[in-house]
Amino acid sequence: MTVSPPPADRPAEDLAAGIHVTPEFERFSQADDVFTRAFWDPAVRSPRTDAFFASYRMEATPRRADGFGQRDFALRNASWLIADLIADRGAADGRREGFQAFIAADTPVAPQRLEADDPKDMAAEVKKVARFFGADLCGITDADPRWLYSHRVDARDASPVPNDLPEGLGHVIVLGHQMDQSAVATYPSALAGAATGREYSHEAAVVMQLAAYIRNLGYRAVPSMNDTGLVIPYALKAGLGEYARNQMVITPEFGPRLRFSKIFTDLPLSHDVPRPLGVAKFCDICTKCADACPVKALPFGPPAVGGANRSAIKGVRKWTSNAEACFGFWAKLSSDCAICMRVCPFNRDFSKWRHRLWQRLALSRWRKLALWLDRGRGGRVKPAKWWRA
Repeated sequence: MTVSPPPADRPAEDLAAGIHVTPEFERFSQADDVFTRAFWDPAVRSPRTDAFFASYRMEATPRRADGFGQRDFALRNASWLIADLIADRGAADGRREGFQAFIAADTPVAPQRLEADDPKDMAAEVKKVARFFGADLCGITDADPRWLYSHRVDARDASPVPNDLPEGLGHVIVLGHQMDQSAVATYPSALAGAATGREYSHEAAVVMQLAAYIRNLGYRAVPSMNDTGLVIPYALKAGLGEYARNQMVITPEFGPRLRFSKIFTDLPLSHDVPRPLGVAKFCDICTKCADACPVKALPFGPPAVGGANRSAIKGVRKWTSNAEACFGFWAKLSSDCAICMRVCPFNRDFSKWRHRLWQRLALSRWRKLALWLDRGRGGRVKPAKWWRA
């Protein structure tokens, strides 16, 4: 894929989005993603990681530990069903759609193109349709080529292959999908993993439906989940939130409790702008996620360039996790871990006035008071309590 040079105003755009790119920047290959490395890299792959992936086929042995019983794994795996069905469609060709390859079109582009003279009106229309299909957030930005993977992978053997996103798709629609707060409160547990799987299944449906809508208007649209490019930079540029120490995007509406998906399109759309509210300044004084991480995979101190291992993006100054340590703990659990999401002070229900008031403090010069007021929050809820509620 051809990557055009960045425009002259790109540094200003980056700064507004809280993205700090250095001259050493290199595009990221999906082969170096820690989940992909678990299939080919001896430094990551082990019998334990193989068992982790097998557990999503109910091959895990249920344990007596609260949150890891048969019904917990059953709920988690059922929550992934739709995403898994989509992922398996291109398996014979090495295309794990939504994860190692974009989601193939189910409908053709209409031969008659709707006139889209006003990109601002069209952007508002797309956002309305996104909400209709079930997205909780929607922002739009340009298809910055730096965040596209330099290569994707063939799912059959994890070998690098060209990133085959069609040329000329200049806009990215970024969608946010809220995770269930009550399930997130039970991390770490297989039960909590259902909050993740449910949103992957939801987002698969939403991106496919919204992309089909755009194709029916006569424009190209490619639905994408974890594949094709890094969604976090696009979410930041689309104004959906700010990057945090826990490696997540903190949104004003839902804090870190979201999954993100995206659509690449040539439909004329106006772009949103970043909304720097002050999350980074709060993270400068808060280390709750790093303190709570069982394997100390999250960083203390200020953002830095690079990271501890191969899965770190080169040439970006940011908080970077030790992906190998993090994924190793996931493998030990036979489920995903998001303790860092659970304990984050922004993991709140912002539909309630008292949490909105706290947010105003946290994003102001009174952030130390907000951090003090957050003491004692974020404890784990026993999964058995979730089942009884």
